Amino acid sequence: MSASFDEHARDYGASVNQSVSFTGQDVEFYARCKAERLVDLIARHVGDPASQRVLDVGCGPGITDAHLVDHVGHLIGVDPSEAILEAAAARNPTATYRVDDGSHLGVEPGSVDVAFAICVLHHVDRPERATFAAQLTAAVRPGGLVVVFEHNPLNPLTRVAVSGCEFDRGVHLLRSKEVVRHLRGTGAEVVERRYVQFTPFDAPWARRLDRALGWLPLGAQHLVAARRRG
Repeated sequence: MSASFDEHARDYGASVNQSVSFTGQDVEFYARCKAERLVDLIARHVGDPASQRVLDVGCGPGITDAHLVDHVGHLIGVDPSEAILEAAAARNPTATYRVDDGSHLGVEPGSVDVAFAICVLHHVDRPERATFAAQLTAAVRPGGLVVVFEHNPLNPLTRVAVSGCEFDRGVHLLRSKEVVRHLRGTGAEVVERRYVQFTPFDAPWARRLDRALGWLPLGAQHLVAARRRG
């Protein structure tokens, strides 16, 4: 990844909103859905979210962090773009934000309980993806959790949204099995693999449907969660 996202620091949310406008929802809705899933994953696989140190890799302007910061012990966000980090820090003053210079993720190895990356891996050059996965896993303590969310290339509407997003054009989307391969390659144990966001509706029945259909490879996105071995 590079600091090329600097130019999108001010219009990041607007760009995403434009690309997903046909769903009737905005970037805040999808960020909140992911934050809720993260809190649930942490509770089930790590422990009380309120006592966990959590790392958001490729945090962007902190949109997801805003829905997560009050539910975890401490939130750290890293991104290669200084301009975007300024926006994130202004929005989430209780979180800690650091520049990722590409050689590490801004934290000491094993110093966080959970590390996650939301739609970041498809921006990493393909030859560097294994290295990125290794850095992500190394950041968490033994027994800690790594979570990767990615766009699902098997969903035609996802492809429409990605093609309409200015900073996503030309990227190579990953299938779930590719993410699994990269995380297993770090020695981590995959503990959960699901497809998510089957509907754009903000209702309890939609959440129940998402849980029931997690096995079906038609969700707009997919997630893989892996535990770092001790």
